[in-house]
Amino acid sequence: MGSLRQVIAQGRKRIGLLVGAGAPASISVSGKPLIPTTDDLTRIVLAALGAKYETTLDEIKTSIKIPNIENILSRVRTLAGVIGTTEVHGLDAGGHEALGEAICDEIGKIANKSLPGSVSPFSEIVSWISGTDRSHAVEIFTTNYDLLFEQALEQAKAPYFDGFTGAREPFFDPSSVANDDLPPRWTRLWKLHGSLGWKSNSREEVIRTGEPSATHLVFPEHLKYEQTQKAPYAALFDRLRAFLMLSDTILVAIGFSFADAHISARIDECLSANPSASVFAFQYKILEQENWACDIASRRANMSVYSPDRAMINGIVAPWAPGDPPTRDWEPIRSVFWDTSPGATAPTFVLGDFKRFTRFFASSRSQIFLVGPPVAAGTAISP
Repeated sequence: MGSLRQVIAQGRKRIGLLVGAGAPASISVSGKPLIPTTDDLTRIVLAALGAKYETTLDEIKTSIKIPNIENILSRVRTLAGVIGTTEVHGLDAGGHEALGEAICDEIGKIANKSLPGSVSPFSEIVSWISGTDRSHAVEIFTTNYDLLFEQALEQAKAPYFDGFTGAREPFFDPSSVANDDLPPRWTRLWKLHGSLGWKSNSREEVIRTGEPSATHLVFPEHLKYEQTQKAPYAALFDRLRAFLMLSDTILVAIGFSFADAHISARIDECLSANPSASVFAFQYKILEQENWACDIASRRANMSVYSPDRAMINGIVAPWAPGDPPTRDWEPIRSVFWDTSPGATAPTFVLGDFKRFTRFFASSRSQIFLVGPPVAAGTAISP
């Protein structure tokens, strides 16, 4: 943690963030997650569509190994493209296409949230990004559909590039994504699974509308070849691969389960091909429940998995055993990533919590260490 803190504070390394559904779920509003995790999102969407599509959805769920909403949507879109007038699970191609649109609409309603106030974990990670003169741009790869990163970056007036350019109907420019010509102060924001605000125009090209009601949430392996070349997805996944193939690169994962096979396979492939790249996976669940992350880390020594109870480093699993602080001022630093609550029965590593993770990054250049969740907007803070 000392080495990582030094690296993220200096601004000289090439650093990327892989952010999953656990990030917005860590923000509580009225006792509920701002945006639910994938499992809860699946339950909410299926309940909303159950009155009309219950039988079809139940049959699709039983045919999928991991029946989360993304895999269900992928299966629905696949069937819509191949069955024609034949009925499968009680629907023909048109019925599955309508079901896919209904799923996207429901996801859009749930993911269409704004940050609660000006101070949040997202604003803290943006303060870390914009607070250092960088040799290389920070690249954020996210599977989330929400616009929380966009909101936090715009609140801080921090420039970013998401692959789209233009004013009236911004279009996706894959050459700019591949060439990476913009200055390092421009954060790169790559929405791997699509986003609110995206839609297809009359030419079947994906454009950014800025309207949250637009929901283009399809994955490249479930599109026809010619559609994939027009969509952003191929270029965005190629960008992930290109990033991991660069020399001495660090990808830090937070709130990401590694259950997305198309992302995990690409990470695995790149770590094998490029031993100088490193992946740090900060997980919320205990190590025993992080099967997908551990599967890659068990084969690739350049990927480490950090969970509350144990870690897998260099392919070796061991429990946490904090020793004596290496320096006099290390204890306040340790308190940022370690559970120091009274009565703790075992050492607990807490950077798998997105709130603690962003606080660790935001305070990496500071000599003052603030422990705990961010304060609410408008709260008075004593000097």
